Amino acid sequence: MIEKLVSANNKFAFQLFSEIQKSQANENIFISPSSIAIALSMTYNGARRETQKAMAKTLNFQGMSLEEINQANQQLGNLLNSLNSDIKLNISNSIWTKIGIPFEPNFLQINQEIYQSQVREIDFENQKTPEIINNWIKDNTKGKIERIIETLDPDSVMVLLNAIYFKGNWQEEFDDFATLDRPFYLSNGIEKQHPTMLKLSQYSYYENQTFQAISLPYGEGRVSMYVFLPKEEIGLEKFHKTLNEENWENWMLQFEPQTVTLTLPKFKNQYEVTLNNILKTLGMEIAFDRKTADFSGMCSIPPELYIDEIKHKTFVEVNETGTEAAAATSIAIAAASAMVTSLNMFVNRLFFFAIRDNNSGTILFMGEITNPET
Repeated sequence: MIEKLVSANNKFAFQLFSEIQKSQANENIFISPSSIAIALSMTYNGARRETQKAMAKTLNFQGMSLEEINQANQQLGNLLNSLNSDIKLNISNSIWTKIGIPFEPNFLQINQEIYQSQVREIDFENQKTPEIINNWIKDNTKGKIERIIETLDPDSVMVLLNAIYFKGNWQEEFDDFATLDRPFYLSNGIEKQHPTMLKLSQYSYYENQTFQAISLPYGEGRVSMYVFLPKEEIGLEKFHKTLNEENWENWMLQFEPQTVTLTLPKFKNQYEVTLNNILKTLGMEIAFDRKTADFSGMCSIPPELYIDEIKHKTFVEVNETGTEAAAATSIAIAAASAMVTSLNMFVNRLFFFAIRDNNSGTILFMGEITNPET
């Protein structure tokens, strides 16, 4: 069952990334599909009838019962938690409910037991409430994301939150002295000098007519960063047309050990996106409609509930030592073998990358760098 969920989540990840990329072409993008999928799975437990069907279609949950989805999420959570001997990966969930609203005990209990959610009743009218919620995000992303809630809508009755924090050291670190300013070519062809790391080593590598790709393992190798560099004549835009779950799974099987001279720009990026319109495009429109949304599994008596806003914020830093990344998703619910030949892979233009748990196949983070910043 866990394989079915990972496949559904990864399919959703590429569909989501594609929609974001269409609206934000030539920008640095970084998302955690895992964070978004977990927050939406928690919310899905309260959806009923047509709203449940629409969310299932968007999240590729067809053919899986609610119980199977929850069990698979629980198993996946345990599996990802077991990575902590090797790297730091903390996944945290919480639900904040408005005082006085009779939420379904079953909905809250499932989220506590399956998703390890902290459930807190809080005064949504108090001006300090957003600060309290933001402090939870800050604590659970080690200060990398300081706030996700600016203000609470007067109609808000619940906020569901997911936070993910990741820190992994490369299996083979890059030497500081080899980092030099090297050219990086922007989408308009302009050359920019940027601090770029260099290493000659044996890596898992794959190349086809469209791109070069390399796997950079962290720690014992259960988690890796995959960097995809489209060929110059292809470019990132054309590469995106081939980026889907089916191709991804096939590519993952093609990597083989090769000796590679690799350059990789250092980069640090903060990113945020409101997902309402993107999720509507992917088929979840009914969940945002105050008249037709059905979240009676959260609260069976009035008020009628709907999703008011879904926000996602991320942070990533890649340097000689490794990678630090964090993500937060908020859903506001409102009422109304060794080869001796050395290959070269110079990541000196726009590229796509993903951080993947190689054990389950789960994509924890994905993004593209069109203009690296440090």
